[in-house]
Amino acid sequence: MSGRERRDLGLLTAAEVAGEAGVLKSTVRYYTEMGLLKIAGTFSPKNYRLYEREGTVERIRKIREIQRRNRTLAVIRAMAT
Repeated sequence: MSGRERRDLGLLTAAEVAGEAGVLKSTVRYYTEMGLLKIAGTFSPKNYRLYEREGTVERIRKIREIQRRNRTLAVIRAMAT
């Protein structure tokens, strides 16, 4: 699957998600490791993690907004479960 086909399906790499959400790629990886973001379950030919554009970018924005209210990621994770 080419990058264009992947994007047409609404799937983005961590770097692309980070760019759209205005965060660092390491932030996307960290949120994923904490269980705040979910991988789409599909990997690119280069074995990159792929995320669904729709929910992921908006979720990152919500997490960042909650953080601005002085909530820790541990509290955010507890709220998400």
